[in-house]
Amino acid sequence: MMSDIAVLMRLVASAYTVAEKAGTIVRKVVQSGELGIVEKTGANDLQTLADRLVQKSICASLSKSFPKVTIIGEEELPDEDVEEELLENGYNSLILQESCPDQYASLKEEELVVWVDPLDGTKEYTEGLLDHATVLIGIAYGGTAIAGVINQPFYNYQMGTVASLGRTIWGVLGLGAFGFQLQEVPDGKRIITTTRSHSSKLVIDAVQAMEPHDVIRVGGAGNKIIQLVEGKASAYVFASPGCKKWDTCAPEAILHAVGGKLTDMHGNAYRYDANVKHINSAGVLATLRNHEYYSSRVPQSVLQALPSD
Repeated sequence: MMSDIAVLMRLVASAYTVAEKAGTIVRKVVQSGELGIVEKTGANDLQTLADRLVQKSICASLSKSFPKVTIIGEEELPDEDVEEELLENGYNSLILQESCPDQYASLKEEELVVWVDPLDGTKEYTEGLLDHATVLIGIAYGGTAIAGVINQPFYNYQMGTVASLGRTIWGVLGLGAFGFQLQEVPDGKRIITTTRSHSSKLVIDAVQAMEPHDVIRVGGAGNKIIQLVEGKASAYVFASPGCKKWDTCAPEAILHAVGGKLTDMHGNAYRYDANVKHINSAGVLATLRNHEYYSSRVPQSVLQALPSD
């Protein structure tokens, strides 16, 4: 019976199907040719029809199934009825069969906070860089990101019409992460992934201080964390206050579930309580391995410019 399954695993299983639905919505918007772009605070801070529809779909679907869970979405949208076709009430059966880690087995709905980024990497999405875009659903307890779901709506799109589009990655602390092949960058290689559209002198200084062999500039926090766990990059360095909690909650949970680490540029953990400020004011430093090395390389000038919370 569903009531015998831990709330956390039910929420993750629901978030998985909700994220798959979100991926379908994102693809349909692209197919329609009408992205519905509006600027929020400027040309690098955009919102599209996909952002709006996906947030409505995720928040309404999860709220209906888990009414006591706190859900925080990126987009400020008016309260209105959500169309029936946007709702998803299914559960991933394989996730429901997984054993919940003991430390989370007795959690209650009201103890959980869900952070939603309906379309991470929106700017790249509007420019046709479809593989940069992800849908992020992060789950936090006691201020810590403990589970996450990432959907890549256009995974495989460069393979042509024969490819199966999209994939969903998920993870829970103490259980592991699934939906991808964990790989590491070759020993001794320092490959840095960083922002494509929000660079600055601080970002450049921090990246160069890592003495990288290569630098990959792409959009989306979710996309960058996927690069870490798939062995395409060894560190994600973003010495800027541009990132928000909904950008990092799901990716952090998945990264931590496979032994990685995400902190601010000072090496301090972010908190994901319902009442925290949304901005990650001291930047983001994430690694699959050797976090201390990268943390030790951050210039003092960068640390002074980005005070820790």
